[in-house]
Amino acid sequence: MADDQPPIIKSENERLGNHAPVNPANPAVETPAAVPVAATATASPEPLIDPIAPSSNSIHASDHTIAQAQPHAFTTTSHGDDQTSSTTAAAHAMDLTGPSSSSHHHARNNLSFAPKDNLYEIDTAAADSPAQLAGITRTTSGTNEGYSIYSNVKDGKVSIEHQIEINVVDLFDVQSNKDISLEEVMDSLRYVMEYRIKGGRYPSLEYDIMKRLADGLLMNMGHYEKRRKVRLTEEANVAFQLFGEFLLEEFRQAVGEKSVSDLRFALKLDVRCGSSSTEQQQQAAVALIALLSAIYPQFSDWRELVKGQAHSEVQKCMSQHADFVKAEKMPEMGGLILAPQALCFDRRIKRCLKMFRTSLETGLPSEAIPALQEHYGRNMLPQPPSPSIPKMIFTQFTDFMILLLLAVAILLAAIKEYISMSVLFIVIVLNAIIGFTQEYKAGKALDALTKLSVPVAQVLRDGKTSMINSEELVPGDIVILEEGESVPADLRLAEVSQLEIIESILTGESVAVNKDPKEIKTSTRKLPLGDCKGNAFMATVVAKGRGKGIVVRTGHSTEMGKISAAIAGTRKILTPVQRKLAKLGKLLVVFALVLCAVMAGIQVAYIHARHPPGERSRAVRDAIITAISLAVSVIPEGLVAVTTVTMAMAVRRMATRKAIVRTLPAVETLGSVTFICSDKTGTLTEGKMGAAELWTSDGAAYGFTESTSLDPNKGDVTMKTNDTEEPQVMGKTLEQVPAQMLISLMVSSLCNNSSVVQKGADEDSEASVVAVSVPDEEKPVNTSAKAAEWKGIGDPTEVALVVAAQKAGFPKSYFHDLGYTRIYEQAFDSERKVMSVVYKAPLNPEGTKGDHFEFVLAKGAPEEILNRCVGYLPTIDAGSLPSPLDILKPHEHDLTRPVTEEFYDSVTEASGRMADNGLRVLGLAYKKVKVNGGGAVSSGLGDGLDHINNIKDKKEFPASTLKPTKLDMITAANAQQDDDDDDEEIPPGYAESELVFLGMIGLIDPARAGVKESVRICKEAGITVVMITGDHIKTASAIARELGILEEGGRAIKGEELDLLSEQQIADLKPFPNVFARVSPDNKLKLVTALQSRGESVAMTGDGVNDAPAIKAANVGVAMGIAGTDITKQAADIVLSDDNFNTIVVAVEEGRRVFENILKFIVYLLSCNCAEIFLFLLCAAIGEELPFTVVMILWANIIADVPPAMALGVEPAEPGLMKRNPRSAQHGIVTPASFVVIIFQSMMMTLMTFAVYILNKRGIMGESDESHAQSEAFLVLTSLQLLQGFLSRTMRTSVFKINPLSNRWMIAGVLLSFVLMIMGIYIDGLNDILQLVPVGGMSWVKVVICCTILVVFSEIEKLILRVIKVVL
Repeated sequence: MADDQPPIIKSENERLGNHAPVNPANPAVETPAAVPVAATATASPEPLIDPIAPSSNSIHASDHTIAQAQPHAFTTTSHGDDQTSSTTAAAHAMDLTGPSSSSHHHARNNLSFAPKDNLYEIDTAAADSPAQLAGITRTTSGTNEGYSIYSNVKDGKVSIEHQIEINVVDLFDVQSNKDISLEEVMDSLRYVMEYRIKGGRYPSLEYDIMKRLADGLLMNMGHYEKRRKVRLTEEANVAFQLFGEFLLEEFRQAVGEKSVSDLRFALKLDVRCGSSSTEQQQQAAVALIALLSAIYPQFSDWRELVKGQAHSEVQKCMSQHADFVKAEKMPEMGGLILAPQALCFDRRIKRCLKMFRTSLETGLPSEAIPALQEHYGRNMLPQPPSPSIPKMIFTQFTDFMILLLLAVAILLAAIKEYISMSVLFIVIVLNAIIGFTQEYKAGKALDALTKLSVPVAQVLRDGKTSMINSEELVPGDIVILEEGESVPADLRLAEVSQLEIIESILTGESVAVNKDPKEIKTSTRKLPLGDCKGNAFMATVVAKGRGKGIVVRTGHSTEMGKISAAIAGTRKILTPVQRKLAKLGKLLVVFALVLCAVMAGIQVAYIHARHPPGERSRAVRDAIITAISLAVSVIPEGLVAVTTVTMAMAVRRMATRKAIVRTLPAVETLGSVTFICSDKTGTLTEGKMGAAELWTSDGAAYGFTESTSLDPNKGDVTMKTNDTEEPQVMGKTLEQVPAQMLISLMVSSLCNNSSVVQKGADEDSEASVVAVSVPDEEKPVNTSAKAAEWKGIGDPTEVALVVAAQKAGFPKSYFHDLGYTRIYEQAFDSERKVMSVVYKAPLNPEGTKGDHFEFVLAKGAPEEILNRCVGYLPTIDAGSLPSPLDILKPHEHDLTRPVTEEFYDSVTEASGRMADNGLRVLGLAYKKVKVNGGGAVSSGLGDGLDHINNIKDKKEFPASTLKPTKLDMITAANAQQDDDDDDEEIPPGYAESELVFLGMIGLIDPARAGVKESVRICKEAGITVVMITGDHIKTASAIARELGILEEGGRAIKGEELDLLSEQQIADLKPFPNVFARVSPDNKLKLVTALQSRGESVAMTGDGVNDAPAIKAANVGVAMGIAGTDITKQAADIVLSDDNFNTIVVAVEEGRRVFENILKFIVYLLSCNCAEIFLFLLCAAIGEELPFTVVMILWANIIADVPPAMALGVEPAEPGLMKRNPRSAQHGIVTPASFVVIIFQSMMMTLMTFAVYILNKRGIMGESDESHAQSEAFLVLTSLQLLQGFLSRTMRTSVFKINPLSNRWMIAGVLLSFVLMIMGIYIDGLNDILQLVPVGGMSWVKVVICCTILVVFSEIEKLILRVIKVVL
């Protein structure tokens, strides 16, 4: 074809091979006869336009840049050997050079409805094409390929259905799944429609998917904002638009099965055509009415789709937008649809580049950045709300108990009891200070997140590398990562060079993760962060190597952004003790008011009956003051202070036991937890991988001693014989080890990128520091390393393999010194599940220089390794080879045997047995490749390449009907790239096939010492322990069984099953699983809320930033002190400084002790105060003078309430405390049983005091003097109250079974109160103020008798409580 011929203009159907009548509004264009042109077009959204004439100044028409406002379709046509490319274009018939008719309403991204000044004007002269399009070059492919700058991703039908399926699931799950939003789902569906379906690319898709898509769109297109007038949301508008655009064949069938009433309810056409709707909404509604009426006979009468009262309004709307009735297509929403932010781990690199319109060589053009920032926003983490310090202080005084104490203080001031008022004010202020401090610390969790933002980023733009503020990053930017730098946004890695990134801030794993840019095929948009090998996440740190990545998520959409929003949005619920104290306070207020009224009423009645009118007013005032004093005595004014001090003391005790408490109420809450959800690695286990068993192909089994110790001088390899014999310790020389064991451990050591080095030593010196494990005759011993500390560098699994080889006496350095050199590596990936390396070694160390042999070493999943093996290594007779290493050298006779069914079954059985024991099993294999200069090897070993068929079904795609913007023009050059990644070629002979099976090695992270006992204690205490891990379900279940977490009939489920369940379904699981395996940290929040919804009190452990939302939402959040990140610790209530599950159990016991002591304090205080009340009521009821004056009441409260009560707060735990079930959250702080105990104890003290008072007043047992009777009654009641302090040290256990000196604070407190009582009675002056008189010896005899009676009845009461086992 001549170069100066005009381009061929093809319609959409022509490119697809279809023929349809010409659109009458757009007749075919005449073209030169030399170029055949189809004169037909379709009634599709792709009408023809006049071809762009070649410029007379052009040399080649195909070299011209094309300037037009519509998307371009570039095709190439091959003629013979010339392969000359001609450029074709297709666009709308409308003239875009005139005034824009598109609406100027802006969508939320400000790009979907672009104003006219964002459109590039048409210039029909090719010579005057704008500079922005200069980057568009002709394609050189030999195939005809239609291309549009909107056709970024050319997935096949299956891929399209897969993408729709993911979004359909999200449409139905969006209400219950907080990880996604309806906006994200709609953006993703719109992207799929525009770039992968529109224009007839895939007119036929699976019916079932289309049916569920129709249901999902109908369900979500009716959402509206609650305003004065109904206003549909933007997401509802997009759902409506997509419903019309998705009217493909199967979608039409699904919609046709809907009833008229269902469509009428979902479409809400009356609202969309109403006066308050936008022009875009009206146009879309009219277009959909026309489509439904034209396609479906059952919907031919549009009035049936609209509510009756809205017929006239809809008809008027249809008249105003008659063009859309005739168009038979949905109106364009306008503007450019940019790729949604996603990790894109399932996308090839070049497809990602085209999705985000960028290039690895040049990056984004600077001109595109402002529009992209306007659409995506700035790369900033959500700013947490700044808590107002005055507001936090004010909040401390809004608690009900504090308000109650303030009211009491005012009453005390009213009766001029200023000392008591001052004490209460001190208590209130101290509580406010403590509460403010705790709330201020909790706010630091959000402040810590803001510090994670990376300040600068190394970015490629306009072909130049520069450092910019990371806030300026946008999706599509190319970021360069160097060692030691922080990742500035979420990236899809495109190029890596030994790149390892530390993701501990997200996952809690301190070991660097090896990155691999290969795509990961998955059936969900969610993937555990640890499995996202092709991504780098914001705020993680590059530990090694370098890389280049595409920014795919910024700001709020990043993993850190989501966590920040989750922490800010998670409200901390009140702890059980806070709720119960508030409820108790309200009850006490009601009780005090009733008491005050009853006392005042009785007193006033007697005053009117016994006092003359002139004395009544004073007597009434005294009666009211007395009633108020009694009401004040009911309220335990020391409750807040004692609770705070009790928990503060518990915090100090827990800190000495490795549990650091950050929030005081968490101490008590721990005591009521019913579920402990614990991480496995590092908490239930040691957090160190170690080799437990090596099984070789000859059937031998080997064990390892001290396998988790990194010191190469510690531990040996033992051969397992049977259960009755002691394992045989293996030697550490070539002559002493079996060939299978040696080669297996060589694979473990050399097919490995990790190492073990001495702390403080240079990593490169590994060969010298590990030499201590090599025999004397082969290596000099480094005696200075005997007491050295060692550390593993790399993946924990690989470190364990290195350690296993070292303990056998054959570290990496041993083989390196023999001349073994690595020359090739195929890294492990989740698809192959295999890693392999190729080594070369001298054929004969003393022979010709340069002669060598090569061999492949491979490790991976046992089933994958075994399936790639053609043989196995049988038993090698001793002495048959000069050295076991000669197995790897070429031989005339093959030493291997072919894999048989029997051998396959034996390997499978051994693998299953090891997995059932909780071992992580890896298969080991090798292959000889070739000889250089020393002989020939069988040709069967020479080439194991897998030939991959790269032929793909390509077809032309029509141009989009959307109007391009400046951003489209600017990034058009990047969008033209080929989207097929080059497949890596494997060198001949190095393929992972035709291997020889060696054996399997089983690794384990052993359980921590004492955890099994702690789990047993939890079960006795009625607490369910749940293991949450990212490990495999078999491994997790084995460890759980070993620890007693998973019992017979127990249940273990995987994370993928958890994803399919709603929170309510999780809560309803019976039996509730004890093991959650392969669970991502995101699922923890779902698990917490599910358990809380069924009334459980949950303690959740975690270490990574991703755990922070779940930890904050839990009743008690527990962070790891060693492995935990700062953010996790800030969000947690308790931090374990030793990362040990045993410490959690200790903390639970301490929490129960705290609540028990608070209960003892309340029971004691209310018993004493009620004794005074009942005494006064009894005397008032029979018309006797009150036994105490107001001053006596207040003095008794001061000396008998505070000191003993404070001492009860530090009471040691009662025996058997951890053998009781947790207190139900439904139980109040004062249960019916404890209420009976309070009444019983108070009535005992009341009756004995009343008897002494009446007998004294009647002169039966002493003087009949009123003052003496009151003083004696005061002495008896106060002494009984102090004794009750001792008796209250236990609620059920006999007081005679506890050590009387175990609580020295109680002894000191009671002595202090007793001394103050004596001083008030016998010291002149003070007793006058208190209106007391000295008493004689007979009064003390009465005190002793009454105390003895109280002790006897108290023991009877506790015996009954022990027998009936009632909950107090």
